[in-house]
Amino acid sequence: MDLTALIIQAVSGAIGGNAVGAASKKISLGPLGNTIAGAIGGGVGGQILTSLLGAGGAAAAGLDVGAIVAGFASGGVSGALTAAVIGFIKTKMAKAGVKMRAITILFAG
Repeated sequence: MDLTALIIQAVSGAIGGNAVGAASKKISLGPLGNTIAGAIGGGVGGQILTSLLGAGGAAAAGLDVGAIVAGFASGGVSGALTAAVIGFIKTKMAKAGVKMRAITILFAG
């Protein structure tokens, strides 16, 4: 795992999480929640996608343009999906009347 690739994927995941929050207000976790969920999803999911797809990490490719674009794509998609899934679960649980203190406190939105 390359630290540069992880940072690129986490930043693009945060951008993807905020894009999903802006696109769908129903599942938005608020600006901070979307950023946190997107960054975590982008970092973790981006590393998994990069290793599964064999796109090569930034270290193997010498941090070329292709590796940076692949990092942004995998991190952005993973971050957007993570924020959307967490927002969807939070919305459905709120409708059912289930209180989740940890999620409510972390993603106050």
